[in-house]
Amino acid sequence: MNSSHTEPSSMSVLIVSGRSGSGKTSVLNILEDFGYYSIDNLPLSLIPDAAAKLIKESGIYKVALGVDVRTPKSDLSNFAQIEDELVATYGADAINILYVTAQEAVLVARYDATRRVHPLMAQADSQVHNLPNAIKKEVELLEPIASRATTKIDTSQLNIHQLKECVREQIGVDNKVTVNLLSFGFKYGIPIDADFVFDVRILPNPHWKPEIRVKTGLDQEVADFFGDYPEVAEMQADIGKFLQRWLPDFLHNNRHTVTVAIGCTGGKHRSVFITQAVADKLQDKLPKAMKVVVKHRERARWLA
Repeated sequence: MNSSHTEPSSMSVLIVSGRSGSGKTSVLNILEDFGYYSIDNLPLSLIPDAAAKLIKESGIYKVALGVDVRTPKSDLSNFAQIEDELVATYGADAINILYVTAQEAVLVARYDATRRVHPLMAQADSQVHNLPNAIKKEVELLEPIASRATTKIDTSQLNIHQLKECVREQIGVDNKVTVNLLSFGFKYGIPIDADFVFDVRILPNPHWKPEIRVKTGLDQEVADFFGDYPEVAEMQADIGKFLQRWLPDFLHNNRHTVTVAIGCTGGKHRSVFITQAVADKLQDKLPKAMKVVVKHRERARWLA
């Protein structure tokens, strides 16, 4: 490793290549979900400069650079030299090559289904005039990359969700899910992006007590009011127990966010109090990979 290498140990430069139709673009999109800055169809000769631009100047330390057979053939023959340059600059641990492939019969079926033209057949000076020959020729051209790949993924039998899980496991990314706990008022509409909706309008309403009507579910006076009604604590406990049981399953469901909406009539007292109470309970009960965020949709209306 270069002794002058001082970049963060979490830095990752991932070169993504593979056979056309095997899912390389899908892999790059997945990597974006995992926090990578992705660039597709980059000429190989430009990779060192692109990496330097992103890492040195922009402070981006997770970079995925897509390279395929459309890059100049002279670049492909020099791949080993380009990789060695990256390793000398950033260290061997930071540089990985992910090669995506699929069985030939699967690739032919995918091209038939999409009616797309193989890149080698689309080139103006192409000497390849049919799909099977293009697929075979591509394997030859990409051999300098495939032979040095640190990870290979065969997508022949994978759907998009299985592919995402495979990529996550291969590059060592821990799945993380943000749990948005959202209070709202039913009279302003149910949140359209909610995964779960709980209706707490059955609970006693502080709105009908004039001295605390102007308060919110975040105020102690409202908490004291709810303290006189055991059903409020029961509702809070039931919702918390349900979420504590089922939310962790989203870590294995290719999701990055889950929205839990808790509503009352106006979104000021009951829903706010229950949402905050449930959040306080879940903070230490959910897996560390799940982050709880509290939002009160009607906050802007509280002073109206």
